[in-house]
Amino acid sequence: MVTTTPAARPANPRFSSGPCTKIPGFSLDMLADAPLGRSHRAAIGKAKLKEAINLTREILGVPASYRVGIVPASDTGAVEMALWSLLGDRPAEMLAWESFGEGWVTDVVKQLKLDAKVQIAAYGEIVDFATVDFDRDVVFTWNGTTSGVRLPNGDAIPADRKGLTICDATSAAFAMELPWDKLDVVTFSWQKVLGGEGAHGVLILSPRAVERLESYVPAWPLPKIFRLTSKGKLIEGIFEGETINTPSMLCVEDYLVALKWAEGLGGLKALVARAEANAKAIADFIADKDWIANLAADPATASTTSVCLKFTDPRIKDGASFAKAVAKRLETQGVALDAGSYRDAPPGLRIWCGSTVETADVAALMPWIEWAFEAEIEAQAKAA
Repeated sequence: MVTTTPAARPANPRFSSGPCTKIPGFSLDMLADAPLGRSHRAAIGKAKLKEAINLTREILGVPASYRVGIVPASDTGAVEMALWSLLGDRPAEMLAWESFGEGWVTDVVKQLKLDAKVQIAAYGEIVDFATVDFDRDVVFTWNGTTSGVRLPNGDAIPADRKGLTICDATSAAFAMELPWDKLDVVTFSWQKVLGGEGAHGVLILSPRAVERLESYVPAWPLPKIFRLTSKGKLIEGIFEGETINTPSMLCVEDYLVALKWAEGLGGLKALVARAEANAKAIADFIADKDWIANLAADPATASTTSVCLKFTDPRIKDGASFAKAVAKRLETQGVALDAGSYRDAPPGLRIWCGSTVETADVAALMPWIEWAFEAEIEAQAKAA
């Protein structure tokens, strides 16, 4: 029998894992200071871009010796710039535990045609870092946005590694601590944890990565949009607010608003705490349930941003159609939008718990998931 329809509803039903929900209290009026219709090369445009870079560095705790740049094409563009510009100097090792990581494997093996060692873990698991050769250039995602698992820390990455570590951190940056001394390239898009608008990426380079860029020339041609060096030297302007192509100053203003909101909360520590509280609200709810579980096989690797859930009830006949039906019920009720699992992932739900989400909304959603589950079980039984 279906449980009673829950009385409380999430104030904000936006649980999409990208683009993610805006900061609490957001309104378009907050973007009134955007220099629209002005050149990004004008003093005001450069100042806005430089401010965004400086605040990114400050909030994330990026070392002063690392470069921070705003680049085209979201996190994908930032990762591709790194892969095409840096790989090929030494053997590579590709690690993947979700669809985007597998996409980087395809780029390196099939497009760049490098003879790379590849390790792929099943959804819900991560690669054993004890087996990784860090004398190679190692490419991995920190948090699997589509699989709900993450690297819990960087302890397994040696400080004296000979290769570069290239880390796609797009659903981790601003919600998880990143060990900068263990990472040579970090990429993300601000449309994830800070709920910014799409199309722009951030590329962070360690001194070791810069040294590689200035000493190594890839065997393949590089499109202009990927070029980070000129005449053998890093193009420093990219990391000072002189972007490769035209950015949206409206999106930059939106990012600045989110950064200042984060700064006002207390910076990275407060952002991490918000995401962890959101994930805990889900963990507490499913702890005593025998019909739903976290997709992560090991709780230590469970994501605190893209929380992926699977239905485990033996009465479910078709997992994919059942999960879609539950997600549809949640959307029809207006309590969770875009909460279905990623198309390539095992069927289930994916609840975004990043720092712009309010814990009260996550807690209010949980009884609705149980309601939708029971309603679909009953509908399935009637249809049998």
